[in-house]
Amino acid sequence: MIHEAASRPRRIAVVAHLRHPIAPPFMGGMEAHCDLLVRSLQDAGHQVTLFASGDSAPDLPVVSVAPLAYEGELPWALWRGTDRLNAWLADAYARCWSAILSGGFDIVHNNSLFAPIHDWALRDGVPMVTSLHVPPFGPLRDAVARNRAPWLKLTVPSASQLPLWGKNDAIRVAHNGIDLSRWRPADRGNGRALWFGRITPNKGTLTALRAADAAGIALDLIGPVECSDYFAELAPYLRAPHTYLGHLSGSALAHRVAAALVVLSTPMWDEPFGLVAAEALASGVPVAALDRGAMAEVIGDCGALAADEAALPAAIHRALSVSRAQCRRRAEQCFSADAMIARYAAAYDDASATRPASSISSTRALLA
Repeated sequence: MIHEAASRPRRIAVVAHLRHPIAPPFMGGMEAHCDLLVRSLQDAGHQVTLFASGDSAPDLPVVSVAPLAYEGELPWALWRGTDRLNAWLADAYARCWSAILSGGFDIVHNNSLFAPIHDWALRDGVPMVTSLHVPPFGPLRDAVARNRAPWLKLTVPSASQLPLWGKNDAIRVAHNGIDLSRWRPADRGNGRALWFGRITPNKGTLTALRAADAAGIALDLIGPVECSDYFAELAPYLRAPHTYLGHLSGSALAHRVAAALVVLSTPMWDEPFGLVAAEALASGVPVAALDRGAMAEVIGDCGALAADEAALPAAIHRALSVSRAQCRRRAEQCFSADAMIARYAAAYDDASATRPASSISSTRALLA
């Protein structure tokens, strides 16, 4: 059931991260989350505007703040921290903020990683909820620390992230949601394990392959190749019975996930949430994972955790004893889109209730 606050229509500005478009096939969890957030808020009766790159999905209510996401023009791996990329981001988000100030919005939901937005929201008295999708890094950590006001609220996607941000009463846990209608259990599986996500070192694809080998189970890989050098390292392990199925999305991906016997999740860092694990559970598939970040919080009793790669083959076999019905129940109880929107609605209420006198309405009057 949706929180009663979610039933009160609001005008909501959702600010996206600009590295990739908000469009399938989603490059990662941030893009998938933003898409679901916007659509779920619309389903709940809100008027939503998404400030994102112009190559985002055409059926989303997009206001383009840049024609294309920057990865295609200024790849992050090459341009990170450079004056050129910083200037590109500053220009794009300045256009975004100007439109927000003149747009008559009740609340801003900030999904970007752009630190100055926090300064602008404090300066202009704009009620804002920021979803902190990543652990603290320099500029964002500093912006959160110095911009504290009753109308600025923050969420993290798991309790594992709370200690990383220090003592801050404005931060609450809001687990990410998933579209349960998209991820549904299959009538029967294919007898194979599955790993899906971005193929890059910090996702641990090679660890999954080696563990599957050691466990004696066939593994399918699905996802975009983000690091070609790393993919080359996988080549000696991509032999029968293991296969790489490419970058799938939509129903093709959902079908493959639902057919799996077990899903492997192998983060090499402390992931703040773990969308792959939640999607697997919704598909009725147990998860065997490295015990990093929020993995234990997401999986609960619907899989098995391993302290390291050496322990992962045994975890794979333990996970196989979990029933598909149990996995689906956990996803329904914890990670539905309705539950996610209810959590955000409570944060919207808190931010809006403390709107300062010099808030959006006053700013609009000054700009008129």
